[in-house]
Amino acid sequence: MIMTLWLAGSLAVLALIDSTSFGTLLIPIWLLLGSERPRVGRMLIYLGTVTGFYFALGMIISFGAYAFMDQIQAALATQAASVVQLLLGVGLFLLSFALDPNRRAKRADGEPGKIARWRQRAMGDASGGGSIPALMGLALGAAAIEAASMLPYLGAIGLITTSGLDLAGRGLSIAGYCVIMILPALVFLVLRLVAHRKVEPLLQKINGWLTKNAAGATSWIVAIVGFLIARDALWRLGGIEWVVDQIGRIT
Repeated sequence: MIMTLWLAGSLAVLALIDSTSFGTLLIPIWLLLGSERPRVGRMLIYLGTVTGFYFALGMIISFGAYAFMDQIQAALATQAASVVQLLLGVGLFLLSFALDPNRRAKRADGEPGKIARWRQRAMGDASGGGSIPALMGLALGAAAIEAASMLPYLGAIGLITTSGLDLAGRGLSIAGYCVIMILPALVFLVLRLVAHRKVEPLLQKINGWLTKNAAGATSWIVAIVGFLIARDALWRLGGIEWVVDQIGRIT
């Protein structure tokens, strides 16, 4: 089966959303700002490690889901599955408030935050102070931390798995997604090489905005996804009337 234009466009949009994350854009920008001239080899090692991690994880998830597609579809057709989905959506929506950077800032105890620690590690690697294994560890650490909230990627894997593509098609789709995901970082690498001083103010502005708003963007994504999951489940359960009926039974 050939990938449709709608599927390709959806995957591209999700990949571009993923490209603005902590591990795929913010750390690469720190690596680019760590020295006068970017160390191309280290940058490519970092991005290659992130891409390899995402590709391997995506293939594992897709292959597992595809192997049990009939069982999964049968299970999701039950009312119990819809209830679980509804609870999951509500849980994600509530979780988004805990991820709100304004609430987290109020609980801060004055110690250096995670962002500052990761920036220190990235800048050290960019200036040549870190080894290749340390740089790869930085990439794997960032990718693993984001794996728990990789909602756009999970959505993309779901679209690919249910698209009817064969194994090769799914592999190429996931690989293409991963390439688009690191494309902005590669563009900034090229700009830094050809006009390193002129592009630095832009990188500093993007760095400042992402550092300030990364947590806020994550909370909004989680809230939106949670709402959509809950809405879909509620629609399949019968709408708000089903909720009223369940409340009536309890009381």
